[in-house]
Amino acid sequence: MRTSLYDLSVPTFLQTIRAVAGFLQRAAKHCAETGADPGVFVDARLIADMAPFHFQIEALTHHSVWGLEAVKTGVFAPPALIGAMPFAGLRALVDEAIVALEALTPAEVNGWAGKALNITLHRPLDENDRSWRPWAPRQHAFTPETFLLSFSLPNFHFHAVTAYNILRSRGVPLGKRDYEGRLRNSSF
Repeated sequence: MRTSLYDLSVPTFLQTIRAVAGFLQRAAKHCAETGADPGVFVDARLIADMAPFHFQIEALTHHSVWGLEAVKTGVFAPPALIGAMPFAGLRALVDEAIVALEALTPAEVNGWAGKALNITLHRPLDENDRSWRPWAPRQHAFTPETFLLSFSLPNFHFHAVTAYNILRSRGVPLGKRDYEGRLRNSSF
């Protein structure tokens, strides 16, 4: 059985981004129950040289929605980062990404398969600097499949799991199933 470009991407992004929506909901519920302010998560980091929570949420939406837009157009050009925003704004970004992904049809996405993509990606200016900025452009030759499998999906999952870990490290009661989301079995 062959896996289509749609099957490779959209349901995979949706499974995890819906899980992210779920653990953002759990974080809000946890805060309501404990009297904590969910705004404390916005700038939270796992470690000082890692990007904050709000960046993780923006980046995972960029690598899903805008990763697919790059496959469609040949240009990876997500919108500029918004930066710190209220926790409710982060939840809204995730909800908007879900709506955008749900709007994609198998025929539309599968129509983008197999073409040559020359995409400019950004790498750290100083390879010894592991901080998340500044970055310099570098041209890469991809197909839609290799772009998604080697760039967008790994980055998407990295930012999703980092967001999960930030919440978990701040006391939000989450488990592995919260990250996995709804599994896609044969009857899905």
